[in-house]
Order: sequence, then C-alpha cells, then structure tokens
Amino acid sequence: MRIHDHPILGPLPSVREVKLLFNGRPIMAREGEPIAAALVAAGVWESHCSRKAGEPRGPFCMIGRCTDCVMVVNGIPNVRTCITPVEEGMGVETQVGRGEMKHAEG
Repeated sequence: MRIHDHPILGPLPSVREVKLLFNGRPIMAREGEPIAAALVAAGVWESHCSRKAGEPRGPFCMIGRCTDCVMVVNGIPNVRTCITPVEEGMGVETQVGRGEMKHAEG
C-alpha cells in the first residue's frame, strides 16, 4: 500500500523505479526510499525473527531508533532498513536472530 496523493503533502513526486531482491523475490521500489517503506508497500511486514523466541518482528518506529527493522542487506546483518535507501539490485533478506555476516566466496 502506498499513498499517491496525500491531503497535506500533495501528490507523490515521480522518481525512477528500481528492483531489489527480497529473499530472492524481485520487488519494484522507488529509488531512494527507505527499504522498509518499499517492503511495506509490497506487502512485506516481517523484517526479522527475534533472537530469543524466534517470533516475527517488523518495522516499528521508522526513524532508526528501535532496530525492529533490522535485516540482512547485501550480506551485511543488522542494517536498519527504515533509514537505508533503496538502490538498484540490492539484496535484502529476512534476518534470523543476530544474523550472520556472509563472506564472498573466492
């Protein structure tokens, strides 16, 4: 869900659309918008599973304070997706627990 014409802010400005990969699935997003906003617009609300109980968590504060939006972005865990802008071709994955750094092979 995305608001295209806000009663106070006005119409959504046009920007270039880019593609990111969420858990291997392509999702179209607005270039430069926060990753969490792009995922919510695509219907994705789960960002990670809690470390202790393994319960699903999702974006909460959307200003980079609560860390409920952390995900693995381009192989780097614990990225706060509510303040990280979307870039073309980036890989975003649901984080489990603390997440693990993925090292490049080779």
